[in-house]
Amino acid sequence: MPRGRLGRSLPLMTVTTRRPARLHRAWWVALVILGALVAAAGFRSSTGALIEPLESEFGWSRTTTSGAVTANLVVFGLVAPFAAALMERWGIRRVVAGALVLVALGSGLTTVMTEPWQLWLLWGGCVGLGAGAMALVLGSIVANRWFAVRRGLVTGIFSAASSTGQLVFLPAIAQLAAGPGWRFAALLVAAAALLLAPVVWLVVADHPRDVGALPYGAAPVDGTVASTTGGRGGIPDQGAGQRDSPARAALRVLREVSGSLPFWVLAGTFFVCGWSTNGLVGTHFIPAAHDHGMPQTTAAGLLALVGIFDIVGTIGSGWLTDRVDPRLLLLAYYVLRGLSLLVVPAVLGPDVEPSLFLFVVFYGLDWVATVPPTMALCRRHFGLSRSSVVFGWVFAAHMVGAGIAASYAGWIRHAHGDYAMAWLTAGALCLLAGFACLAIPRRAEPSALPPT
Repeated sequence: MPRGRLGRSLPLMTVTTRRPARLHRAWWVALVILGALVAAAGFRSSTGALIEPLESEFGWSRTTTSGAVTANLVVFGLVAPFAAALMERWGIRRVVAGALVLVALGSGLTTVMTEPWQLWLLWGGCVGLGAGAMALVLGSIVANRWFAVRRGLVTGIFSAASSTGQLVFLPAIAQLAAGPGWRFAALLVAAAALLLAPVVWLVVADHPRDVGALPYGAAPVDGTVASTTGGRGGIPDQGAGQRDSPARAALRVLREVSGSLPFWVLAGTFFVCGWSTNGLVGTHFIPAAHDHGMPQTTAAGLLALVGIFDIVGTIGSGWLTDRVDPRLLLLAYYVLRGLSLLVVPAVLGPDVEPSLFLFVVFYGLDWVATVPPTMALCRRHFGLSRSSVVFGWVFAAHMVGAGIAASYAGWIRHAHGDYAMAWLTAGALCLLAGFACLAIPRRAEPSALPPT
């Protein structure tokens, strides 16, 4: 041992190297689920780009094709609460992988259909069920299970996936439909779904404890790995012999919250959200722009541009939801969206004028910015143990609104020759929804496991 000037021994210096911290497993799961949500949104939104090509080939009316879209949207929404309960029982990995295979089957079989009922069955049944099982309720479950902190930001990222799906798929689908044909577009959707299924199976774990981990930002409680929710996920455990079936569990939660004012306000406002986004703009923007002389590929590009700005708006909304009263955010989002929809008849035209581009930017920032604060209010008023299934029912109202709007706008177009009344109706409903949010009582975010 070396000695100093005074003869005392000096301790040896040991150098320790620190391994770089590995990325928490929660972020890998979130990344793959993000991909599934992007794909599901792309699959569902592809119907809007295929309406006119199908009408041209088969001679079907706008009422017929809009009805198939309505079936797709309603099934997409109604399956959400049952999918949430199914994920609690069978696991996220199995349900999502199976849903991707179902979407591939439905989209692929459209290439050999010949009758309208087959379109309704494939779009409404297979694609609606499969995409609905990967709707935003999936993001809610993953955020609640895998993250003890940053839930608002994570749900904002997941919510933006619906816009990213438009961004990724719609221009390609529109180009294929205008070039080689709509069947190539349908096969693109089928191939993407089949390629993603094995990735989900290999990477996604149903719960952090399945891989011996804690949710991101959580510390052990008494040295054990604890759950952030009451049971395995969004439904409290009831004992091995007393567990409900997934369908009964979803219906039980609906019965428990059906007497709550916040539930009906959230469901009603999200009904309007679906009406004014997926049902009207997502389904009819391309045909409406085409009515004004704009090429379909240009209109699809504008809808994809809406998706670009919504990525920014929704992630920003998630960040704000962690810091601002969600009720006030919803008030601002719905009122601003309503005002933007009221001017659509005046700005649509054959060319992309500055006023139309401004609408695309403004509306895009607000497209699904409502999702993070709506999820937060579900957690605050119904608790972590039920929030995913409650949000599933709220999301079902969203898609029922979208389905009704798709048929309503198609009927307006058939009866009046344009979409003007459809735009004005949606704008007025959004203004009403914004002020309705103020009826929700204020409540704090439920506590999670102690953050590290």
